[in-house]
Amino acid sequence: MLDKTFFAGHLDADEAIVIVVHKHWLMGIKSLWFSTLVFLLVASILYFVRTKAILYGVALAELGVGIWWARNFLDYFLDTWIVTDTGIIDLEWHGWFHRTASRVLYSDVQGVSYEVKGIVGTLFNFGEMTLEKISTGAKMSMPYVKRPKRVTSIILKCMETYLHSKNLKDAKTVQNILAEFVASSMQKKDMNDDSDDV
Repeated sequence: MLDKTFFAGHLDADEAIVIVVHKHWLMGIKSLWFSTLVFLLVASILYFVRTKAILYGVALAELGVGIWWARNFLDYFLDTWIVTDTGIIDLEWHGWFHRTASRVLYSDVQGVSYEVKGIVGTLFNFGEMTLEKISTGAKMSMPYVKRPKRVTSIILKCMETYLHSKNLKDAKTVQNILAEFVASSMQKKDMNDDSDDV
């Protein structure tokens, strides 16, 4: 629920989030464990030494480590795929003031695949997902996706729904154009028949 609220700013007006795909939680732990350990070690200095100078030094060090921890967390949390009802938005966070977003509509997707490698990937059910574009043949990939088979099936289902509704809209548009053409032709024929009668 938090994901859908947090990433809503990346959507178009009539777009809805189906699922937000993050890297596996093990990658979050991997990126945060060292900064968390340093935070606890620096805080433990206060247990042994309690002078004002040490207190200020520890507070300053904890602030720096806290910023480092937040940067690592955001790097994990904000590298994501937002799967919507019309396409996929690939977000990448490169630092505090640099992030990129690219959008691929389902009509531009040639295929979606995943690959689970190794013992750890098999045990914890994570792998690399790849999305291939029709127009350029370029590939968009995301490593360490949790339950990649499930995510692939969700994407394929959304893609099928989108393409089906798009085909229905296109068919309705063609039907309307043909109806207008037939009506126009009938009016011209009626006008020609009336002029022949006179």
